[in-house]
Amino acid sequence: MSARRSKVRIAAQKEGYRSNFEKQIADQAKKDSIKYSYEPPEGRIKWVDKEKTYTPDFVLANGVIVEAKGRLTVHDRKKHLQIQVQHPDADIRFVFQYDNPITKGSKTRYTDWAEKNGFKWAMKTIPKEWGKERKK
Repeated sequence: MSARRSKVRIAAQKEGYRSNFEKQIADQAKKDSIKYSYEPPEGRIKWVDKEKTYTPDFVLANGVIVEAKGRLTVHDRKKHLQIQVQHPDADIRFVFQYDNPITKGSKTRYTDWAEKNGFKWAMKTIPKEWGKERKK
């Protein structure tokens, strides 16, 4: 990691975010007047026989769960598929920083994986319309 990236990440962490990408999403959401909570304890979801806990990155005021992903690892993909099966009413959506292939040499990209598995997605920021949707 470059010294500049490291400084940017440390600055984001000082503001309570795990990454600069999450901070950028939060800053844009505030600018767009999208109401959200960041990693809210009440938003935690138990999964795999309630032994594991998933804490969403953002929960919008209308209940939409937004997961920020710079990298979408195999662990992330498996986890979200299991959560989707165990909690079909959870409206989990992804904001990707990049649309990379899911593995080296794969033709399947992050957005392809999301669409194939029924997840809504966006690039770089939370779309304003996600924040305006009515609660389910």
